[in-house]
Amino acid sequence: MEFPAPGKLNLFLHVVGRRPDGYHLLQTVFRFIDHGDHLRLRVREDGAILRSGEVPGVAPGQDLAVRAARLLQAVSGTRLGAEIEIDKRLPIGGGLGGGSSDAATTLLALNRLWGLHLPRSELMALALKLGADVPVFVFGRSAFGEGVGEQLTEISLPPAWYLVLVPQVAVSTEEIFKSRDLTRNTNPIKMSAFSIEQGRNDLEPVVRRRFPEIDACMRWLDRHAQARLTGSGACVFAAFDREEEARRVLDERPRGMRGFVARGLDRHPLHDFAD
Repeated sequence: MEFPAPGKLNLFLHVVGRRPDGYHLLQTVFRFIDHGDHLRLRVREDGAILRSGEVPGVAPGQDLAVRAARLLQAVSGTRLGAEIEIDKRLPIGGGLGGGSSDAATTLLALNRLWGLHLPRSELMALALKLGADVPVFVFGRSAFGEGVGEQLTEISLPPAWYLVLVPQVAVSTEEIFKSRDLTRNTNPIKMSAFSIEQGRNDLEPVVRRRFPEIDACMRWLDRHAQARLTGSGACVFAAFDREEEARRVLDERPRGMRGFVARGLDRHPLHDFAD
């Protein structure tokens, strides 16, 4: 069976502090988009967890989808296994949450295929063990995120279409957060008072200085709409009210600049796979 693993955008991202263990405290708004990876899952009776096919640059043992399946298997005690094949459409190191989304889709889908019926709260706890961005995909709704990104509150967002540009570089989130130039003391805001227009991505200045390809994409997109970085990049995006507007700007992009248009989603396609 095939299951979607949608991408996400950080509509803004503020770094508001740092925990004693070195993890950064964030405030952000997550929104899913109708563009992402696709996973094909087949239940195995022998208990083996296998990945078929290749994911460039990602060994099977490091693949978050494989790790998610093994974690769910270990916690639930099921004797069933799974074969996982990933149609990778989201760029690795792009800030769209591809690996995290793959892991969440694996948890949600296998929870149903294996007949486990674990509640959403338990799946979210497992998701956090896999990475800070995984819980929001299990949460399954547009969300105001705090903590390291795992403290989630459902939020209502207006309809929007997004033009996403994909610079041909991969950004290491870890390296960006280690930068001495990173601002880590943005004042926290209240969810009731936040404004996407007033928000920003605190990682953007560091990323743009290190990656001229990203800076060039943002400079060009800023001529047409407010350009933003999602996560630690590399992808940048702008919001439009109508699909036609987004596609018109995409068609005007310079030769060699890659991108796509996607609709913002209020709910994850697999939201109802957990209670």
